[in-house]
Amino acid sequence: MQLISATVPILATATETADSSMVLAAVLLSLVVIYFASKVGGELCNKVGLPSVLGELLGGVVIGVSVLHLLVFPEGGTDASNSLIMSFLQLTAGLTPEATPAVFAAQSEVVSVLSELGVIILLFEIGLESNLKDLMAVGVQAVVVATVGVVVPFAAGTVGLMTIFGISAIPAIFAGAALTATSIGITSKVLSELGKLNSKEGQIILGAAVIDDVLGIIVLAVVASLAKDGAVDVGNVIYLIVSASAFLIGAIVFGNVFNKSFVAIADKLKTRGELVIPAFIFAFMMAYLASIIHLEAILGAFAAGLVLEETDKRKELQKQVIPIADMLVPVFFVAVGAKTDLGVLNPAIPTNQEALIMATFLITVAIIGKVVTGLTVFGQPGINRLAIGVGMIPRGEVGLVFAGVGAASGVLSKPLGAAIIMMVIITTFIAPPLLRFVFPESNTATNLDNNSGTTLAVETPQSLITTKDD
Repeated sequence: MQLISATVPILATATETADSSMVLAAVLLSLVVIYFASKVGGELCNKVGLPSVLGELLGGVVIGVSVLHLLVFPEGGTDASNSLIMSFLQLTAGLTPEATPAVFAAQSEVVSVLSELGVIILLFEIGLESNLKDLMAVGVQAVVVATVGVVVPFAAGTVGLMTIFGISAIPAIFAGAALTATSIGITSKVLSELGKLNSKEGQIILGAAVIDDVLGIIVLAVVASLAKDGAVDVGNVIYLIVSASAFLIGAIVFGNVFNKSFVAIADKLKTRGELVIPAFIFAFMMAYLASIIHLEAILGAFAAGLVLEETDKRKELQKQVIPIADMLVPVFFVAVGAKTDLGVLNPAIPTNQEALIMATFLITVAIIGKVVTGLTVFGQPGINRLAIGVGMIPRGEVGLVFAGVGAASGVLSKPLGAAIIMMVIITTFIAPPLLRFVFPESNTATNLDNNSGTTLAVETPQSLITTKDD
């Protein structure tokens, strides 16, 4: 997700020809719809004991391209005529039919940018809530889990599609690559809601998901190169491996030097936002650096959170980030749901029948290929291995990136492309309730530190818990 390079030029082009007042009105209406859907969905899921993030995703599905067409995006193959928000503006605000396409394009880009900003802030917040020492303590296990979680589904998916369905090599490799992804945003938020983010299981899942993201970017680069010219650019792959490793290691090393300077700067500032503004400057700069070296911006934000978690200002900073995250994070989850087209699930459409069969295979491989990762954890007696495997299941926005790149390249047939989308939908939606099931309710308050034999109180981030007042 090269956010900065991909979205800003399009946004600039769109807003040049659109009436800025109409764009603002469209964005405001979009946010009203998004926040309403997120709260209704979150509250309904909370009442039946499911994580609120699932409600936000489902709320997005209801208002998106699958049902109500309130929030639709051009990349989904829709146009301004399919947007009920555009129709409402034509009725109430005097938007002309001629100006509607430009306003629709600009509104969609603004919402997409807010969505990406939301996931960046989410990962920054998760970094602030993740103890770096604990994350490094499970580093070896996380590497093993991530590696198995990439190799097993990739190999099984690719070989299965080629042998069972007769799919040619490059499309099969692309589909297999889509199975390797893990949505760190969705998993980490559910873990936070369950009070399991700082448990041994949570730290292994989070560490593995971060490594998974890095490996996923490398895999995506390889298959995209294959799709483009049938050959792998070895130099580009080596560059990605080196840059990803250098970035993450450098961020951790730099953090030990930067921590004290950050606190000193914050103590000297006296105006409003003296702590949170410098923190976001640092987070956004790290996200930018990750983006320009062809990593995901969310990895840079997560690294920034890990660095600032080590400072004395951690608890105060967490409290100040909460309301900002509450405003932007729901935009991300609702937008992911809104872009999900459940029309590919309709068996009455002939092309979907083939897609359903392939999707069943891909979903099976996607689930089993991640669940088995928990079996590879070693040296942790009594750890919940099933929970670790389940935590790696959701593909979420990362899987959608693979599907989008594959569709844009033209390498995927419609049935195979639909099957990948269905795999992303199912794995994204089943993971939150499964995580709640595999983590016993009675254990969400405390976790056993297997190394020291002491009980650790879990710091449950209040911004992400679904409470009566949330």
